[in-house]
Amino acid sequence: MTLLEGSVGVEDLVLLEPLEQGSLLKNLQQRYEHKEIYTYIGNVLISVNPYQQLPIYGPEFIAKYRDYTFYELQPHIYALANVAYQSLRDRDRDQCILITGESGAGKTEASKLVMSYVAAVCGKGEQVNSVKEQLLQSNPVLEAFGNAKTIRNNNSSRFGKYMDIEFDFKGSPLGGVITNYLLEKSRVVKQLEGERNFHIFYQLLAGAEADLLKALKLERETRCYVYLNRKVSRVDGMDDASNFKAVQSAMAVIGFSEEEIQQVLEVTALVLKLGNVELADEFQANGVSASGIRDGRGIQEIGEMMGLNSEELEKALCSRTMKTAKENVVTALNVVQAQYARDALAKNIYSRLFNWIVNRINESIKVGTGEKKKVMGVLDIYGFEILEDNSFEQFVINYCNEKLQQVFIEMTLKEEQEEYEREGIPWTKVDYSDNGVICNLIEHNQRGILAMLDEECLRPGVVSDTTFLAKLNHLFSKHTHYESKVTQNAQRQYDHTMGLSSFRICHYAGKVTYNVNGFIDKNNDLLFRDLSQVMWKARHPLLQSLFPEGDPKQASLKRPPTAGAQFKSSVAILMKNLYSKNPNYIRCIKPNEHQQRGQFSSELVAIQTRYLGLLENVRVRRAGYAYRQGYRPFLERYRLLSRSTWPRWNGGDREGVEKVVGELSLSSEELAFGKTKIFIRSPKTLFHLEERRRLRLQQLATLIQKTYRGWRCRTHYRLMRKSQILISAWFRGNMQKKRYGKIKASSLLIQAFVRGWKVMGKGGGASSPPMGPCPTWFLPDCASCWEERAAESESCPPPGPPGVRGHVHVCVGFWVCRCVSGSVDARRGDVCLCPGCVSDLATEFCLLLGGPCSLPTRLPLLSPSRTVSALYLTVFSVWVRNRTPSRSGFGLLCLTVYLYVGSFLVCPCQARKDYRKYFRSGAALTLANFIYKSITRKFLLGLKDNLPSTNILDKTWPAAPYKCFHTANQELRQLFYRWKCKKFRDRLSLKQVENLREKLCASELFKDKKASYPQSVPIPFRGDYIGLQGNPKLQKLKGGAEGPVLVAETVKKVNRGNGKTSSRILLLTKEHVILTDTKKSQAKTVIGLDSVAGVSVTSFKDGLFSLHLNEISSVGSKGDFLLVSEHVIELLTKMYRAVLDATQKQLPVTVTEDFSVRFKESSVAVKVTQGPERGRNGKLSCKKTGSRCLDVTV
Repeated sequence: MTLLEGSVGVEDLVLLEPLEQGSLLKNLQQRYEHKEIYTYIGNVLISVNPYQQLPIYGPEFIAKYRDYTFYELQPHIYALANVAYQSLRDRDRDQCILITGESGAGKTEASKLVMSYVAAVCGKGEQVNSVKEQLLQSNPVLEAFGNAKTIRNNNSSRFGKYMDIEFDFKGSPLGGVITNYLLEKSRVVKQLEGERNFHIFYQLLAGAEADLLKALKLERETRCYVYLNRKVSRVDGMDDASNFKAVQSAMAVIGFSEEEIQQVLEVTALVLKLGNVELADEFQANGVSASGIRDGRGIQEIGEMMGLNSEELEKALCSRTMKTAKENVVTALNVVQAQYARDALAKNIYSRLFNWIVNRINESIKVGTGEKKKVMGVLDIYGFEILEDNSFEQFVINYCNEKLQQVFIEMTLKEEQEEYEREGIPWTKVDYSDNGVICNLIEHNQRGILAMLDEECLRPGVVSDTTFLAKLNHLFSKHTHYESKVTQNAQRQYDHTMGLSSFRICHYAGKVTYNVNGFIDKNNDLLFRDLSQVMWKARHPLLQSLFPEGDPKQASLKRPPTAGAQFKSSVAILMKNLYSKNPNYIRCIKPNEHQQRGQFSSELVAIQTRYLGLLENVRVRRAGYAYRQGYRPFLERYRLLSRSTWPRWNGGDREGVEKVVGELSLSSEELAFGKTKIFIRSPKTLFHLEERRRLRLQQLATLIQKTYRGWRCRTHYRLMRKSQILISAWFRGNMQKKRYGKIKASSLLIQAFVRGWKVMGKGGGASSPPMGPCPTWFLPDCASCWEERAAESESCPPPGPPGVRGHVHVCVGFWVCRCVSGSVDARRGDVCLCPGCVSDLATEFCLLLGGPCSLPTRLPLLSPSRTVSALYLTVFSVWVRNRTPSRSGFGLLCLTVYLYVGSFLVCPCQARKDYRKYFRSGAALTLANFIYKSITRKFLLGLKDNLPSTNILDKTWPAAPYKCFHTANQELRQLFYRWKCKKFRDRLSLKQVENLREKLCASELFKDKKASYPQSVPIPFRGDYIGLQGNPKLQKLKGGAEGPVLVAETVKKVNRGNGKTSSRILLLTKEHVILTDTKKSQAKTVIGLDSVAGVSVTSFKDGLFSLHLNEISSVGSKGDFLLVSEHVIELLTKMYRAVLDATQKQLPVTVTEDFSVRFKESSVAVKVTQGPERGRNGKLSCKKTGSRCLDVTV
């Protein structure tokens, strides 16, 4: 069942809280305003007419409700129809669907929806489809002849209909039987203002072809006919012409022949033409008033159309033949009597025509007698009616509703009792409003109102409505459900609404006053025998068959049964039929009188809910257990509330339900375990389960989201890591390829220069041309150094003088290399730059680069060009990167000086431009970010390895290594502590959580306020200190208190008069505080929690407290209570929580040593002081000083 999940209001009124008329109406209005027109009362469906087409019907919804059980989807008429059909098909139980409600409440539409659903879900096949089509097409025919526009409804059924649909063993329809009840035939001759006659008259005039109208001798204008209301000829939203075509088509589908259809229309036209027969006053020869036909043309047309003798028809309308034992006496009728005879003939013709149509439909859809069949009955009948002027029709209608209400209550109780017995649940008798006495008042065979009416109609002598009312007054003068002006006067009651010609019956839905005028005539429903005989003589086959009593061979002097007797017999047959089937109820409600969408009249709906007995139905359903559900669906819905059954449960369904309920700590009085279902007594318990389930779903949703986000982040990280590794691999490979290309190009260039130098050396040492200006302060030393060293070298003669810039650069470069390699002492200036030494240096230089030495023995003096500058800078940059970590700082300085001087000497500006592109402009920021991320990572990894324990009392935390991490470190500390607290809470049971909440409440009330509070903190609250649960004798002390006992202990009551104390047993429940005598098992004082105004308690270690009560309460008028408890912290804490739950208000708890206690009309001032031992043992003594002062020493 959907219950409160996304639902508007309460979908099942059995779960309504509080159960009263106002909340029921509010719930219906709330759902109606959200276009939720269906509501349940158990298996009873309430339908509120929306007066608009809602998108909740059709094949899609039929398929939806076909696959689900009753409570699994929102309330719907399809759900009820599905339950009835499946029970009939699968359980072989005959069903009946009772649709009741006021006119305009939507009963006819509800019956159509039920039949359309059954037709859609039952079997298929050519024959089956034919039967289904005939059943469905019977509705437009019966609506045309039996429905009319009323003030309340544009398509009001003016008859009761009961259809038995018969099925075979497979659930396919075979046919059906239709029974009609009490057609409102008085509408044929008279309608109220704003109403119409039956639809067929208007449809015939609007939709018939001109040839058909000519054959029927009719005019198309409705104002030409007396029986049709000339002011109201059309209805908004209703097309009479198209409806007439639909009726003709439906009659053909059902099986009416063209000849039969023509005959039905001819009889219908006959009724219209009878209304136009005008009667005039005439006088006989002896002066007696008589009547005659004013214009004989109407009678002549009727005779021609129906094959009647016009003269005989005129005579039958204007006179009456009375048969006696010896002779026939002909009596002339005056105009009033003749008009009555004419109208009676018209009403009888139409009523019998309607019955013939129903029987003809039954012939077409009937089932063979030899087939075994199952039956589903659909009852569409008028609801309870209370009008301004209630007559015989309202009397029999309300009698029928009394019987239906009796069936409804008895069948509901019977169904409840059978389910309890089937499930093995003890059944307790349910008190309900039994309307059997009202039914007996109306239908008793000898002393009922209907029996008295028949007796009055049949007895000889002067009979009138007044004599009938006098007989009722005499017979029911002391009946509790009958009232009249005479009975009220006898009891000296005055009621101006009660007329002299009225009586009142107290129905189950309320009191209804009936006007007896017309009761006798309507019950007699007489048609003069002359008219019957004339109709039988007609040559029209259909009209002749409608009056079989007109046949002289079948003439009988026996009086036909009265209308009341016929209706009573029909109702008895209907009740017998309903009792033999399993009932399903649809209660239709009209939301407003104006047939407007969206309008909800609470007053009108309240009247209808009382008429329908909805509140009584809810009370009957909730008399035992308000909610019941099978073990499997209950377990599937609530198994997530237990750790034992979630996420998997491999045991039985009942064991799983018991596990869930056991862990939720629900009261055993609220539950009962049947054989296949669990029963829940109170709706509050069910709402508690739903709230727990909602919270649990939120937790599970959070868990699922957390797991999904973690998975998504891990997957994203793996993809990013894989991509980064791939990119890094490609980048490093590409970078190494470029580096290798540069090294290779440099090596080739060096080799080229070395080979050129060797060639130049062997050729005589031609000198290089001068290279332009250079710094003069540097040249003498370089030149002299070069010449001196060359001269000293014996093995290596010096070459010709090199260019100045190249000479200087080479000198500095190789001097730096020697310094770095350690082959010379730079401090002594011992630098050897002879060609042989230069060759050795070049060899060492190549070895430093990590490659083979292919240099010649002599190194040429390189010319300072851009290529040489780039070569030097590249070679020494690589060398610095590979060599620096193992060299001294002095070597690194020398290399830096060399690079600087080389870049300056060898085209300095161009070198800076060429190498600027190899350095990033944001290198400092990138390096800073890298360093910060590194220390952050080191901080987090270190924190991971040094986390404190998961004990919530352990509040230690590692200090931050850097000041910049102080804020983040505090946030991480709080997050870790909250995580520890959450893990701790998740491990707690519900009982432990409740205990901690009580301790928290006690802390808020008494911490730093009362001296005995610190001692109570480590001691758990027990509640029961007198052994209440284990002692049956003490159980009686609870008495009629509702709910569990929160605290049970022995307290001392202080006498406010003399200060003496006496022992009492105090019981605290969710609604009361009960003080009982320790020697007697009776409640001495019962205090409602809503009567407690406050509590005063001292700050010492004593247990003294004052219970202040409201003066307006019955108990509070006697004064406050001064009590002493050994567990005052626990008692007052639980009392505070109980008052908050019961009244939604906080209980004032005052900690003070001076307070007053009210005693009846006076008050006593209580002053508490500490004794010499300063209240260590908590004992106290009370002493009365004066008449209004009480000193208490702790």
